[in-house]
Amino acid sequence: MSEPDAAPAPPAATRPPAGAPRSPWWRFALLVAVLAATAGSLLLWSPTQLLSDGLADRMPVYWSGPLFALVYAVGTLAFVPRPALNAAAGLLLGIQQGVALAVLGTTLGAALAFALGRGLGRDALRPYLRGKVLGSLDRRFTEQGFRSVLVLRLLPGMPFQAANYGAAFSGVRFLPFVVATAVGVVPTTAVYVTAAASAGRPGSAAFLLSAGVIALLVLGSVVGLWRTARARGRTAAG
Repeated sequence: MSEPDAAPAPPAATRPPAGAPRSPWWRFALLVAVLAATAGSLLLWSPTQLLSDGLADRMPVYWSGPLFALVYAVGTLAFVPRPALNAAAGLLLGIQQGVALAVLGTTLGAALAFALGRGLGRDALRPYLRGKVLGSLDRRFTEQGFRSVLVLRLLPGMPFQAANYGAAFSGVRFLPFVVATAVGVVPTTAVYVTAAASAGRPGSAAFLLSAGVIALLVLGSVVGLWRTARARGRTAAG
């Protein structure tokens, strides 16, 4: 009497490659570790202090701009507030060069954060974007990526890194994200850089105008948080 045939082996295409992580949560854990290490590095160095000490002035001219932008970008990855980095740009470089390099550093930092979030965290979090609200936001970012990112960059008080990783976990493409970031951060960057560059002349029109715009941005952020809290309270009560 013949023995029953053994169950056929699964096709080679369905087997996970040898040594490959079996779960996207491994990559997400690596993302968390990278961000924690970057933020923890601030115990050893300070991007704003490094920029304010004139690091770019000690390097050859052709290295000074890229070096400043790189330090600025790493500072954003380490969750250093952009207003502080913009102030360092204004104090060290003045208005025109400060705005240009701060926008470049902001865009580079956003691109790095997007690449990390898309490569290491998206697969793990993607299944959680199927709810009604999150699914709607995901579709909006997928279909109107440039416009959606631009609105985020123009909103006062929107956390910079939250927008970066939120976009990375959505379906927005890389190029529209980068271009919308470069365009959308110009107004707030110019305001903070101008305020810092003209701080030595507190009676100047540039300082008064930029300080007034900053006050409006802060007020807008407070009002936005208050309205969000009220909306959540009504939802909970309902």
